[in-house]
Amino acid sequence: MNKVLYSVILCTLCPVKAQLWTAQTSNTTASLRGLSVVSAKVAWASGTKGTYLLTVDGGTTWKAATVPGAADSDFRAIHAFDDQTAVLLSIGSGEKSRVYKTKDGGAKWDLVYANADPKGFFDALAFWDATHGILLGDPVNGHFVIMTTDDGGDSWKPQKAPQALPNEGAFAASNSCLVVLGLHEVWFGTGGARVFHSSDGGKKWSVANTPIRHDSLNSGIFSLAFLNPLFGIAVGGDYSKPEDAAHNVAITTDGGKKWTAPEMGPSGFRSAIAYLPDRKMWIATGTSGSDVSVDKGKTWKPFDKGNYNALGFILSYAGWAVGPKGAIARFSVE
Repeated sequence: MNKVLYSVILCTLCPVKAQLWTAQTSNTTASLRGLSVVSAKVAWASGTKGTYLLTVDGGTTWKAATVPGAADSDFRAIHAFDDQTAVLLSIGSGEKSRVYKTKDGGAKWDLVYANADPKGFFDALAFWDATHGILLGDPVNGHFVIMTTDDGGDSWKPQKAPQALPNEGAFAASNSCLVVLGLHEVWFGTGGARVFHSSDGGKKWSVANTPIRHDSLNSGIFSLAFLNPLFGIAVGGDYSKPEDAAHNVAITTDGGKKWTAPEMGPSGFRSAIAYLPDRKMWIATGTSGSDVSVDKGKTWKPFDKGNYNALGFILSYAGWAVGPKGAIARFSVE
């Protein structure tokens, strides 16, 4: 892999010198979109060709392998609890949308759920804790698919789901169109540039419009991140126009009831966003690069031109990005 180190000095923006993506060797050529960071040492990733990755040494070495019997699966989402336990979600129409789980570091994967509806298409999953989680799927018969688990992903139960607009769906681009917080809060964004919110674990939902563009089937909200139950940022745009920065970000200060556009957004389409609490910094990434904001999303500065699909962070010293052709990089601040 190309190990070029990208950096930009942001003296006028940040209290630190620079943000850096340092490329690491993934040992795979799969396109990666799933990422779950457990600690500064342990992280998992996932992607096409049934691929999953695991590091236990901070990315110095990545183990890349294929889930047996799932070589044709596109694992767009992964959630890990530790270096032994992780849940994978594959996308696709009908039975291609599946959920797998390992409890032994990937030595064995169990198929815990297979979508039986030919109209179904899974998009993302998230967990509040090691027991309770939620899964989002594109609309079936006019309603989004919502499923929950209360046993760590061993089984999944359908919930009453909110109604979708015609041709409205979600983007399985980075496993971050769906985000949870606290014990019961959950939000998800759609291609219709709307954000759904539930404060009871996905039983009842409200919905709000955002100023993010949704002028084609390629555009809408791709990712959400929340600082607390009130303040959140959504990013997206048009993935077919990676350098087009028009209407690609929205901010809420009331938990998602109202969304507004800041004075300046990221420098192109962005498929993932994350908050770094130790630096009070927001990072957004996409196929045309990455941007940083240190003023709660009001303004953004580009710091990298690498092509990445997804982000995963705990703190600034425990974060990665993944992308096409096995691209994987660790974040650092200087």
